Amino acid sequence: MSEPLEPGGAATPPQPSAASGSDLPGGDHPRVAAVNLTDLPAGTRVTYRVAQRFRYTYDGEATDLVHRLVVVPPNRHGDQTVRDSRLAVSSDAARTTWRRGADGTRSALVRLDQVPPRLDFDVTVSIDRIAGGGRPWLRATALAGRRLLDATPLTAPDPALTAAARALATDDPVATARRFCGWVHSRIRYVPGSTEVTTTAAQALAGGAGVCQDQAHVMLALCRAAGLPARYVSGHLVGDGPSHAWVEVVMSGGVADGVDRTGTRGAAAAGVAGWEPGAVAVAYDPCHDRLADLRYVTVAVGRDYSDVAPTSGWYTGAGRGTLTASQQVTVVDVQSVP
Repeated sequence: MSEPLEPGGAATPPQPSAASGSDLPGGDHPRVAAVNLTDLPAGTRVTYRVAQRFRYTYDGEATDLVHRLVVVPPNRHGDQTVRDSRLAVSSDAARTTWRRGADGTRSALVRLDQVPPRLDFDVTVSIDRIAGGGRPWLRATALAGRRLLDATPLTAPDPALTAAARALATDDPVATARRFCGWVHSRIRYVPGSTEVTTTAAQALAGGAGVCQDQAHVMLALCRAAGLPARYVSGHLVGDGPSHAWVEVVMSGGVADGVDRTGTRGAAAAGVAGWEPGAVAVAYDPCHDRLADLRYVTVAVGRDYSDVAPTSGWYTGAGRGTLTASQQVTVVDVQSVP
């Protein structure tokens, strides 16, 4: 029979292993002393190392594996740049191909004819971000395009969400997005294990509890119901823990220029235009009720979780696959850029 793999980085992710460099790909890695990432001079370059391991164990035969991993960010996302990346599969027989999807998403498709009892996917990525740097840029058509305005099955508003969107929305996209972020934070308590990867925004709101994925879906439902294009973000917070999720609200460049570039002291980084034709994505984290700043690393963006699930796939066989995951995001360098 055919069994789906247990998805990781989702609403009920496995608890990460105790984070030590030796437990993760690449071993111990130097890190800088504690630094306040919310108050750096504009133009400061922060370098991060992301290390992840997804380990699947099978209690029986498994064949014809097709596994999708969305774990490596696009080369560029706003002020974020990938310096290098590596995906290692523990089986030498694995065949890996890379694909690029909508919104620049990079996905690896791994195929195996015969699956070993234990299968590891090890990911290491080195990333730079610039304090006060530019936000992700989109064509002006994104402001009216249906892709980021239409509801998805996970973000479809029910009457309660529609009413909330109407009550909270203003003529100012910045004020509206901020209201939505705070409202979701106050209405959805963070309770691990309270939802599933298939839980919808309406169900999460009705239950009053969920995790970052659910909070992001509820905010997306509000934004789209109010005519604000928005997209789901899959990524990480600095430190040890499961993957995180937040929301990017798409606004015209001129409107978004009024939103502080968090994580900086002083003006925007040199060379960053205050406004240019088109649209930009402003990142809000309803889980923590704040703008996403230099404590965040983006991996992928999409319409909802299903577009950018970190790990998913299928295989044939009677064996049951069990996932354990560990992850560590470390700041390894902080430099002022001339």
